Amino acid sequence: MNNSTRRHFLQFLGAALATLGIDPVLFHRQTQRHRQVLAQSTSRKLALLVGINSYSQHPLIGCINDIYLQRELLIHRFGFHPQDIYILEDKQATRDAILTAFEEYLIKQAKPGDVVVYHYSGHGSRIFDPQPIFREVGSTQQLNGTFVPVDSDLPPGYPNTPGSVKDIMGHTLFLLMSALQTENVTVVLDSCFAGGATREARVRSRDGGQNVLVSDSERSYQQKWLSRLNMSQEEFVNGYRTGVAKGVVLSATAPHQLAREVNVNGFDCGLFSYLLTHYMWNSDSNIQQIFTKIIPEIPKNFYQQPRYEVKVGSGYQLQTPYFINNPNPPAEAVVTQVSGSNAQLWLGGIDLRNVSSGTILTGVNSTGKVRIIDRNGIVAQAEIQEPVTVGTLLHQGS
Repeated sequence: MNNSTRRHFLQFLGAALATLGIDPVLFHRQTQRHRQVLAQSTSRKLALLVGINSYSQHPLIGCINDIYLQRELLIHRFGFHPQDIYILEDKQATRDAILTAFEEYLIKQAKPGDVVVYHYSGHGSRIFDPQPIFREVGSTQQLNGTFVPVDSDLPPGYPNTPGSVKDIMGHTLFLLMSALQTENVTVVLDSCFAGGATREARVRSRDGGQNVLVSDSERSYQQKWLSRLNMSQEEFVNGYRTGVAKGVVLSATAPHQLAREVNVNGFDCGLFSYLLTHYMWNSDSNIQQIFTKIIPEIPKNFYQQPRYEVKVGSGYQLQTPYFINNPNPPAEAVVTQVSGSNAQLWLGGIDLRNVSSGTILTGVNSTGKVRIIDRNGIVAQAEIQEPVTVGTLLHQGS
């Protein structure tokens, strides 16, 4: 339809509406609102989940479990389509693969109003930064927090000889988040940013320090994104100092603390990832309320204080998780497979310390009943006592 034809059509439509006693201006506004509602209801939900256990130096054991905790939560509680969740695990999660996946699966695909989730479970570190945006109070060290891809080994001659690593800096994550077209962004980081050791649990930290340097490729990558975003160095520094670029960031620790992974009744996982997904499964709380539940659960001798940060002035801490206002009902478990009289369950929202053979779970909507007969980590085999189907949400009790 050319402009002239469209103009005559709109004039005809306006006259017709007026004849029917309908205000054409009001009709147009209502139509626009209707289109906006339709756009919101069909918004896409995208996730990139990265988990790394198999480091050549200081391997971990719970990071892969973390991202599957997240995956099942996103699918069964928050309505993500499995095909819209992209996973990088272990040897797949190289520096180039992580950055490429963020660009290809999140930046290029997410449209305004879409929902984006990025989850990273793995080592964190702190490396020398000749131009730090932040510096620790009272410290002359110039260290910056990083994420450690699977192919980022310490330089030869460490700790005595300086050398660069393939780490991804927090600065880079800020730029990637800035490039997303949507504000509905949630970043979950289950790693730490300082070296250390503890006997109570495994620590997600690779050694770092003054002789571990930013790679040239990392600096070049940041400059590429500054150019693409048409962002000056001054604007970048001011933005980074102000707060997160988009949405909300959920972190396992405060800066420079240690993140632990633990064994919860036979299930190895990041303590933060486990508690976060646990409370997102079984409550309708907002982000702020969820963190008031998580923090008391952290053993005091761990000195690990999870925290959230939202875009300044947004009030996103009062939002429901992942910016989804109509998730599925709270639950403690979900049916993932049915075979004859047996079912396989995912126990994402239940306290694993209280699960044993004989535990009864019933349907959230009063239909369905199963009895656990065996459990391996967070997966259980159950006898079906009242009919259930794949996707049936369950809670504890008869």
